Amino acid sequence: MRGRPITIIVVIVLLAAAVTAGVITQSRRRRLQHRFGAEYERLVQDRQSRRQAEAELVMRERHVGDLGIRPLTPTAVSRYAAEWTALQERFVDMPADAVADAQRLVVAVLTECGYPTTHREQVISDLSVDHASTLDHFRAACDISERTAAGNASTEDMRQALIHYRSLFIELLGLPAERNSEPAAASPAVPRPGSAQS
Repeated sequence: MRGRPITIIVVIVLLAAAVTAGVITQSRRRRLQHRFGAEYERLVQDRQSRRQAEAELVMRERHVGDLGIRPLTPTAVSRYAAEWTALQERFVDMPADAVADAQRLVVAVLTECGYPTTHREQVISDLSVDHASTLDHFRAACDISERTAAGNASTEDMRQALIHYRSLFIELLGLPAERNSEPAAASPAVPRPGSAQS
């Protein structure tokens, strides 16, 4: 008779542990989905396993946490914004050079913030932690940059590359996101630090 109450207690403890584990898993899943957005679903499809994808995203968080990423100083933000203005002015006469300059400028900002920039896939992985909303822009910009370097990009492609680079660039500089993702100008502008959006 004594065995039955012990068995019931063990079953209750196991059920409670299972429920707790389920709640923790769901909570972590919601947090990762919120933080990584579309990158979460992309990685689940790529790995063909929700569990593996989530484990990888947690590892990305830990890795980026160890990098010591730091925000840019106000002086650096102003300097980089001015450099962007200069490269966009070159776009009309030298679009391929402007795209190459935009790529170099984004890499310079990433480096100053503390991101390693040696391997493109690692950069994307690292950026996914705090800049997941701009990953598709960055991927598209890099792809167009490769086509531009090979001489296989139209002027419109190159204009799109600048728009894509600008999305990440503005976020890295900590400037407010622009209301319109498609500027009317041939080359996209970056708002000045502290300036109001029109």
